[in-house]
Amino acid sequence: MLGKKTDANELKKALFYERQNAWDHIPENQLKALEAYMKDYRNFLDDGKTERESVETAVEILQKAGFSDIRTTKDTSKIYYNHLDRALAVFRQGKSGIQKNLRIIVAHIDSPRLDLKQYPLYEDEELAMLKTHYYGGIKKYQWVSRPLALHGVIAFPDGTVDSIMIGEAEEDPVFTVADLLPHLAGKAQMDKKANEFIPAEKLNVLFGGKPFNNDKELKERVKLQVMSLLNEAYGITENDFISADLEIVPAGRAREVGLDRSMIGAYGQDDRVCAYAALRAIIDEGEPDVSSLVLLLDKEEIGSEGATGANTWIAELVLSYILARHGLDQSAVIRRLLANADCLSADVNAGVHPDWKEVHELRNAGFINGGLVLSKFTGVRGKGGSNEAAAEYVAKLRDLFDRNGIIWRIAELGKTDEGGGGTIAKFMSYYCMNVIDAGVSVLDMHSPFEITSKADIWMMYRAFAAFLVK
Repeated sequence: MLGKKTDANELKKALFYERQNAWDHIPENQLKALEAYMKDYRNFLDDGKTERESVETAVEILQKAGFSDIRTTKDTSKIYYNHLDRALAVFRQGKSGIQKNLRIIVAHIDSPRLDLKQYPLYEDEELAMLKTHYYGGIKKYQWVSRPLALHGVIAFPDGTVDSIMIGEAEEDPVFTVADLLPHLAGKAQMDKKANEFIPAEKLNVLFGGKPFNNDKELKERVKLQVMSLLNEAYGITENDFISADLEIVPAGRAREVGLDRSMIGAYGQDDRVCAYAALRAIIDEGEPDVSSLVLLLDKEEIGSEGATGANTWIAELVLSYILARHGLDQSAVIRRLLANADCLSADVNAGVHPDWKEVHELRNAGFINGGLVLSKFTGVRGKGGSNEAAAEYVAKLRDLFDRNGIIWRIAELGKTDEGGGGTIAKFMSYYCMNVIDAGVSVLDMHSPFEITSKADIWMMYRAFAAFLVK
């Protein structure tokens, strides 16, 4: 307790919360490691623009770090489990034993995008076009008039699966959704609401424009031309689109943003910024005292439904593999282990935009350079559809992060009646465990070019590492 004669300025400093800038708390001797981390992170973003590519890239990183596929080894010290090539679990066994103090970090690796429809290719006005169905919460107008790339896989009836990536190499062509010129957009677009002037069925990708040959009597010559090119390169026919997962994503590499290079701009940082930090945290720590589990999951942007999302029993599945190696493969053991676990639902929050402050309640908002962001609850309006962390768990994390020099703050996603959203946290709380959302603030979230702060990313990575090790 402070005495009554304490100086007012000292008393204010002791009693009031003061917003911190994370850059002020990064020692000079950490800056080189910070920049090396950011370079690796940008490579992860470039190599993993889809959930499949993220899993493939993460597995390569894990194997180089000495982790093994659990289905090929009896050793559970450093293992991973690849689930349908679209979700990944990573486990590291602690010195205190497998049944004590399990720490879990769960993040998602899917991002808003344009998916190709099952019969996407058509010709109109002698142009080849692709029909799309948008995935996740997007502003449709942000996806027009920009270079786009095609990523994904095609599965053939004989069991083979081929990958496709067009638009990322410097010599590759790119694609686009062409917009309407302003001279003709008055009635068609400009008088309409922002969510109406680009209808979903007009998010069609310009895919080609050259006829197959000089036979002018031949119908759909442009469609035939691009289909013949696809067949030549990948051996596909139009029917093969039926068994394909093909995604349209922004073309181009992650970039440093700002004259001071203090930020990163890229597609898919929601939520691969957290996924990569969790992956690195479980890899980089020496000999952890506690066992840790990192889950990198799919489908969060559409409610975590489906076989590779959080609304499944994937955590139980992975732990059953691990516990079976120790003769403990019992549902009661698995449930007690999960119920006693501590969990971070690693997901991003909205950063305050200097030009749009009015959508935030600034005392309880996230800021660029504000460090790690904890969200005690998510949901919408009256906390609907959310998990809410208990006060005791928040206090435990306060102590952990403060002892490790982590700059952090609590934030909500916008004003109460304006903002809101859901995360994986509520699905993890199903197991009766302590769970809270933790991530970084993002500008331009869900856009094709999201912005994060290097300082925030560094604080998040260090926080995740501290959480997993003890």
